[in-house]
Amino acid sequence: MIEIDGSYGEGGGQILRTAVAMAAYLGTPCKIKEIRKGRPKPGLRAQHLAGVQALAEVCHAEVEGLQLGSLEVTFKPGKIRAGQLRIDIGTAGAIGLILQTLMLPTIKSPSPLQLNIVGGTDVPWAPTIGYLIEVTLPLLEKIGYRAEMKIIKRGYFPRGGGEVSAQLKGGTLFPVKLLDRGNVLVIKGRSHASQLLKDRRVAERQREGATNILKRSPFPYDIEVEYRDTLSPGSGIDLWAQTGQTVLGSNALGARGKRAEEVGAEAASALLRQIDSGAALDEWMGDQILPFLAVSGGEAIITVPRITDHLRTNLWVIGHFLPITSRITEEKNRVFITISPSS
Repeated sequence: MIEIDGSYGEGGGQILRTAVAMAAYLGTPCKIKEIRKGRPKPGLRAQHLAGVQALAEVCHAEVEGLQLGSLEVTFKPGKIRAGQLRIDIGTAGAIGLILQTLMLPTIKSPSPLQLNIVGGTDVPWAPTIGYLIEVTLPLLEKIGYRAEMKIIKRGYFPRGGGEVSAQLKGGTLFPVKLLDRGNVLVIKGRSHASQLLKDRRVAERQREGATNILKRSPFPYDIEVEYRDTLSPGSGIDLWAQTGQTVLGSNALGARGKRAEEVGAEAASALLRQIDSGAALDEWMGDQILPFLAVSGGEAIITVPRITDHLRTNLWVIGHFLPITSRITEEKNRVFITISPSS
């Protein structure tokens, strides 16, 4: 039984998600203690429950401690299955985080897993579905992972109600060396908002805020506008840079009291920082890709603009499950991360 201290490092829900995903993939029981202990509302929240419950159903796991506010969960995985699964988070909990929990284990599924997940598609402190579709999946495809995702409905905080259809196909992973981003070919984007905000031109104004920043760069750009019916008013913008070697992304969300133009400018400035570093991956993708690289069977090297707490924490959790050696080497504008099986 592998035991994980859930209060380690940044002490967030990522420790739980990575731990149960690794446990399910490897067929290794684990216990996570002190879950989110230092957070204002410690223990399991609705989206953590939904993610672990879904994974438990996918891998026929025995789970103890799975209730709201629980500080300790014991997860004993069984055989991973395929088929269909519908998950309703019941809140605006992030669909992207549910998918993060399920994507790695389904590599062991005998056939694709079809998911329909209801919750938040674009909510704070989580990868947006736009980022997963346009950045995460193309990069994982470079190491052999295949999946398809589609937004059925958008869901914003606080009511959620968004829906995503996903087919997780898995694949045979192999180690890669993603060191340089290559030349930027084009910056693409999607500025989205609730139909309730169309009269105020929120999506167009977000796009204008982004283009006011991007037009100072030498890169071509194309940002589309989207409005959809939603339960709660909300907005956001996803941007991604397609380069000769990789994809880098950024996003920003609307909020009460925040001008739409500021939302667009925030996302554009963040993306240009990622590009200017010269790194192959943006700072948010660095930690997301690590579990996949860790099980790829060889030495993998990536570069990121900076080391985040999430990245260090993910390396720490993975090291409990696999005998790996990791090395972090900092340069002027980017950081090299090497991960390989220990000899």
